[in-house]
Amino acid sequence: MRPSGNHITRRSWTIAHLLLLVGLATCSTSTPPLPQLAPDAVVLAYGDSLTYGTGAGGDQSYPAVLERLVRRRVINGGVPGELSGDGAKRLAALLDEHRPQLLILCHGGNDLLRKRDADNIETNLRTMIGLARERNIPVVLVGVPRPGLLLSVPDFYRKIAREFGLPLEAEVLPQIEGDRALKSDSIHPNADGYRLLAQRIYALMRSAGAV
Repeated sequence: MRPSGNHITRRSWTIAHLLLLVGLATCSTSTPPLPQLAPDAVVLAYGDSLTYGTGAGGDQSYPAVLERLVRRRVINGGVPGELSGDGAKRLAALLDEHRPQLLILCHGGNDLLRKRDADNIETNLRTMIGLARERNIPVVLVGVPRPGLLLSVPDFYRKIAREFGLPLEAEVLPQIEGDRALKSDSIHPNADGYRLLAQRIYALMRSAGAV
């Protein structure tokens, strides 16, 4: 028995509807795009000890590893122990000095360790992103987990990334912090941990079209 025309039409509509939903879901989870970096582009990696590379040698910090991966200059703008409020005060001078084509922002970890107010951390991150956007510098945001058993990245990182349309890496630091083999102490990655951090950021940059 041949199916009726109405049945075929309904089935075709259902398939088309499902394909549309899949397409919308794919678009909603895709990485926000970044401008492609020129071969001579400068990237500024900015943050605290996680950017500086505490726990590993200078050439094993994530900015140093990332520089080799992207084949562009990556400046290490990390200061150990820095709070996000101090980072917000320090950033403008570095942006004006180096004129980077991309800012990788990984900040707030020391605030979380000291249990500083989440709204204050969010405000400081927004300030730093605003300083970059005023200079037409795209931003990649790296989420830092709260200390504890769950090692979850606070929601404000995802909130900020959504609002500003930023590529966000929110999985790798919880993974590193939860694996003793990737850490040099209770907080900081070792060389393997920083290598993984650089690789994930590089993968995010590729997904966004920067490299």
